[in-house]
Amino acid sequence: MAVQEKLRSPLHVFERFESEVRSYCRSFPTVFDKAKGSKLWDREGREYIDFFAGAGALNYGHNNPQMKAKIIEYMMDDGVTHSLDMATVAKEKLLQKFQEVILQPRGFEYKVMFPGPTGTNSVESALKLARKVTGREVIMSFTNAFHGMTIGSLAVTGNKFKRDGAGIALPHTLSMPYENYFGEDVDTIDYMERYLEDNGSGVSLPAGIILETVQGEGGINVASFEWMKKVEAFCRRWGILLIVDDVQVGCGRTGTFFSFEKAGIQPDIICLSKSIGGFGIPLALTLIKPEHDVWEPGEHNGTFRGHNLAFVAATEALSYWEDDQFSQEITRKGEMVEACLQGLAERYPEMEAKARGRGLMQGIEIGVEGLSDEICKAAFERGLIMETSGPNGEVVKVMPPLTIVEEELKQGLRILEESFATCKQNK
Repeated sequence: MAVQEKLRSPLHVFERFESEVRSYCRSFPTVFDKAKGSKLWDREGREYIDFFAGAGALNYGHNNPQMKAKIIEYMMDDGVTHSLDMATVAKEKLLQKFQEVILQPRGFEYKVMFPGPTGTNSVESALKLARKVTGREVIMSFTNAFHGMTIGSLAVTGNKFKRDGAGIALPHTLSMPYENYFGEDVDTIDYMERYLEDNGSGVSLPAGIILETVQGEGGINVASFEWMKKVEAFCRRWGILLIVDDVQVGCGRTGTFFSFEKAGIQPDIICLSKSIGGFGIPLALTLIKPEHDVWEPGEHNGTFRGHNLAFVAATEALSYWEDDQFSQEITRKGEMVEACLQGLAERYPEMEAKARGRGLMQGIEIGVEGLSDEICKAAFERGLIMETSGPNGEVVKVMPPLTIVEEELKQGLRILEESFATCKQNK
């Protein structure tokens, strides 16, 4: 029996009882036990630096001590945990602090909707609302977009593998080319204009356009601030609602709380989730310009839209944004990552590598098929957790917690450099 136990995979319980749909545990084949800050430990006590951050849900790190203290205090006082959309003290505090710390200093005016616990809940509510406001059906999205795994969100997602998983047609959407999809010499906004100007194009006037300013799952494709301005102008010209999906790249991931702030635009609808919950607790918000808040009571709802533990953690997380120090730290750390990735691209031209990204949402595209997976595997073996992205998994993605201390960031980047060197030698 002892010999049999030793021969078993450390994941044998999951392999036996959990669905084949599991994915991340295949890339990180160990059983994790503890986590703090930007590190995890498996049950054997091995330490890992986290350049994954819960796919962007852990911007403030694992077991953030300030948020943990607030959650424990709230629970010990028998605070309400589940409330649907009833009014609670915890929700009131979040709404007030979000206004005072985030919206008012930026000159933004939005109503806050609690659509459910996940990013796709926020996206679904945004798509429904755009159609309700305009009376039109079609939603325009972009190549390589990813907006979620429910049917409406999949319909505006570009990835073929994810779309095929729906098993049905995904209608009433239209995919248009993202910036630089045809190369730097083609203005994709002109391309979009031509479709709407031409009565013979077969393209109906959309209800809304949904946009990621940095396409995370799509391969760290970065929209310039100038292009974002053109998208907003396009929407205003045609009476289309602009929806920005900030589920992964919001909450400071690119350096500012909202990823589009430096573009100077004001979307009609903003989708937030992942790190808006602060502690990794599920929470989503949909921000709506007041003139578009035309919902009937209960017209869109969800059982877990009243997740008060998430409200408590989210309120504490907003303390990071009471001044611009945190934003400056993210920018500085992002410059360190950029320098490392650019250096790797120059050092290994045979890998056909291209670095790109913004803030602490960065990646390096590898032109050699399958090599990005090998690099991430080599990194994991050395104690660094990171994933690939892009339509073919060709981008090595660097996305640590925003709170990562400088020495741990440097340590992770050193492991990444070692992994590149090892994979080169193996070729």
